[in-house]
Amino acid sequence: MSIKARFNHHFTVKAPLSSVVDFHQKPGSMAAITPPPIRVKFQQSPQVLADGSEMAFTLWLGPLPVRWQARIENLTSVGFTDRQLKGPFKQWVHEHSFERVDETTTAVIDQIALQLRPNLIWGLVGLGFYIGLPLLFRYRAWKTRRLLERRSE
Repeated sequence: MSIKARFNHHFTVKAPLSSVVDFHQKPGSMAAITPPPIRVKFQQSPQVLADGSEMAFTLWLGPLPVRWQARIENLTSVGFTDRQLKGPFKQWVHEHSFERVDETTTAVIDQIALQLRPNLIWGLVGLGFYIGLPLLFRYRAWKTRRLLERRSE
């Protein structure tokens, strides 16, 4: 039996909604807000996310490569979903939502539904990812603020 879990994260950034959405719809933003020591290397990605587009990338956790393939779904003017097609989880569905707080502030909401693989090795890799999600998303919030708040000043 594999374990199912949910993770939710929310933060605000002092940048207009359009800037936050534009930033997150570029695949390169993922690498820009991923904390060291994790490195992201894309094998396939669109210039700008589109409904149905797919990305293939490797997350390097030190010397350990974790290959991932995701499809973008439900792309709207205020969010999108990335669904793992291949990767360390049995299921990974990450909903990205962006809400206007006021003219200069945007809320970024991440909701993830995941299911660990019943395989011992991949189950442990997935569990490690899951345990690290709070730290990963705190870093992403900090880095997103640094990148976008400078632009909007």
